[in-house]
Amino acid sequence: MSIDKLVRERASDKCELCSDASEMKTYKLPPREEEDISNYILVCSTCHSQLSDQDNLDGNHFRCLNDSMWSEVDAVKVVVYRLLHALKSEGWSQDLIDMMYLDDDTLSWAKAGLHDPNAVKHVDSNGAILEAGDSVVLIKDLNVKGASFVAKRGTAVRRISLVHDNPEHIEGKINGQHIVILTQYVKKSPNK
Repeated sequence: MSIDKLVRERASDKCELCSDASEMKTYKLPPREEEDISNYILVCSTCHSQLSDQDNLDGNHFRCLNDSMWSEVDAVKVVVYRLLHALKSEGWSQDLIDMMYLDDDTLSWAKAGLHDPNAVKHVDSNGAILEAGDSVVLIKDLNVKGASFVAKRGTAVRRISLVHDNPEHIEGKINGQHIVILTQYVKKSPNK
């Protein structure tokens, strides 16, 4: 059975955030990559558009989180936790955060997806934001220090990792060797 069908069955074809039953879509929680039902929730088109553009959240719509925060589904609790943090400017949001209980694993999952305005941002040569797991392409031949090869322009580097304390550095493997690459010499690939 497909993940979409499994998620719809679990949610009884209702939005797991606001209980609306129109125009349902599955939503995959970042930053997890595994294709597993536990990484998805079912949401209505309104919630889906809000999750996709969290800079313009409608606080009144998400008053429904008061009910959905008690869900038995960890993925739902993770989304609720993240939304409540994004809605901290609303007076009621902090009260709900204080009432929520998440076990340690679920809490660390929820915190991994929180938007931190002070976080170091890694950007490629075109200004596109890089994230862990992205693929990039070298835009210049690079001498690899400590190795006997040159990383050629056009070389793809898959599943990069970020150097968290330096926005100009990422890490990846080229020719089987793990190296640090300056972000100014890469461009993000269109597909992860």
